[in-house]
Amino acid sequence: MKKLILGMLLYTLFASSSCSKKSESTLPPYVPPVFTAPVDSGWTFETTPVWSEDFNYTGAPDPNNWFYDLGGSGWGNNEQQNYTNSLDNASVANGVLTITAKKETSGNRNYSSARLLSKNLGDFLYGRAEIRAKLPAGKGTWPAIWMLPTDWVYGAWPASGEIDIMEHVGYDPNVVHFSTHTQKYNFTINTQKTSTITIPTAISDFHKYRVDWTPYAVRGYYDDNLIFTFTNDGLGFASWPFDKRFHLLLNIAVGGNWGGAQGIDDTVFPASMVVDYVRVYKMNR
Repeated sequence: MKKLILGMLLYTLFASSSCSKKSESTLPPYVPPVFTAPVDSGWTFETTPVWSEDFNYTGAPDPNNWFYDLGGSGWGNNEQQNYTNSLDNASVANGVLTITAKKETSGNRNYSSARLLSKNLGDFLYGRAEIRAKLPAGKGTWPAIWMLPTDWVYGAWPASGEIDIMEHVGYDPNVVHFSTHTQKYNFTINTQKTSTITIPTAISDFHKYRVDWTPYAVRGYYDDNLIFTFTNDGLGFASWPFDKRFHLLLNIAVGGNWGGAQGIDDTVFPASMVVDYVRVYKMNR
């Protein structure tokens, strides 16, 4: 009886081992995914804007084109301003939009300002955006012309991306920055992709700030001179989340981790960024 039981155990063990080996041998070999970077197809852009704002009226920014971010939460950067929808902070007259940061008690902050967005009013996937603007002067100011994802498909910042067409901090006069931020490349891990140049009259004269966005690359131009290129490596959203629709933002922050790195000079307020026009051109497919 013991021999019979032992024989059955041995048979079971052998059979089990044989089945396991047979099962393993039938699994297909692992094939690593193949990523293919896109080819630059030399995309061009239409010559008539698909969305534009020339500010040829007087009063509040056109609600068909813009709405406001509001509040004084610090906006993730320890900023010191409270964003409002007041005409004192954002108004249109004489063919320009003027965004003004002021030294005053506003909400729970000691400064007021405005942050305008084209979200769900002027969104686009690929194309050319062109903004003509004059920047504010003064230590503690932090103006920006930039883009954020409308739908945040890949998750919270920085996973869904950010494109900074123009950033400037007042303690570094006339130095302007074009940057992109993604999960793989962003300032929190010091891997952001940035170009920095000096425009000697950025705070005294109008200049043109532009992005050309295609499936192949994000390219930045100042006064039509190429100053920045970030190329799609084809490795997915961690490095290239720029395949979803984005919208435009115009604002002046006060202080914050970068803008206030050398303090805030209260004597410079009110400080204004003046925008002559904003134009978006469709990419030719």
